[in-house]
Amino acid sequence: MLDKLTTEARNTKTTNLDKMSIYEILRCMNLEDRSVPLAVEKELGKIEQVVKQAIRSLHSGGRLIYMGAGTSGRLGVLDAVECVPTFSSPPGQVIGLIAGGDRALIEAVEGAEDDEQLGESDLITSQLTEKDYVIGIAASGRTPYVIGGLRYARKIGVPTASISCNCDAEISKFADVAIEVETGPEVLTGSTRLKAGTSQKMVLNMISTASMIGQGKIYKNLMVDVQPTNAKLVERSKRIIAEATGADLATAEKYYADSRQNVKAAIVMLLLHCPLSEALDRLRLTDGFIRKALNTENQQN
Repeated sequence: MLDKLTTEARNTKTTNLDKMSIYEILRCMNLEDRSVPLAVEKELGKIEQVVKQAIRSLHSGGRLIYMGAGTSGRLGVLDAVECVPTFSSPPGQVIGLIAGGDRALIEAVEGAEDDEQLGESDLITSQLTEKDYVIGIAASGRTPYVIGGLRYARKIGVPTASISCNCDAEISKFADVAIEVETGPEVLTGSTRLKAGTSQKMVLNMISTASMIGQGKIYKNLMVDVQPTNAKLVERSKRIIAEATGADLATAEKYYADSRQNVKAAIVMLLLHCPLSEALDRLRLTDGFIRKALNTENQQN
């Protein structure tokens, strides 16, 4: 079946790759990479559908669950773990499952991706519920581990989506929404960590970021739910307060302290000249959306 996959086809522009100079190799790769955003653009409508379902699932208390094997699985895990420090999402709200478990993050686990039952059992172990949203990721679009997971999710009524890099992908049959970003033959034949991997990372960036925006995790274009877990992020938090309110850095620093390091609350306090208790109440009543919290209609009687 591999001969039918464009991700496995030979790239006619790189048949002399081993004869190229280093600069020629880099130039060739750069030119090929330019096609990736255009391929992703064609699937924006499908990506929008996935984001809408992700927001619904997260709002209902469900989880966003990525699952894949090899590079695809690692990209899912990477996107999931970044949600906690970037958006202060609760640990476990966005998770990444990879065929072969944690060991597969740093080394190949032979045969894991070919096991459909493993995909199902990983979701069972994760205590999958109808509130969750399962997104299967596979460049080839035919990874048994992912198919097994999607098949099980659909069987118990869980919404599903898929991300692949071939048209009419096998995993698309098991997804409510199938994103198929056809990136074409790789510079290095079959090495889907290249253009295919880049496209998957771009799509995952869109899904997680837009979904978190839909959860009130940003204000304007600022990461107001960032976790100040190190010195750099503490300083970033103060700058965010200053940028969001137009205050100078010294004032932002004062409100950062007065809000007990709660960036959202500090912004509301500054803009409305209100105490911390009121800012927290407003944010609670508006599910953490700063724009809604600033609306005078939300003032408590």
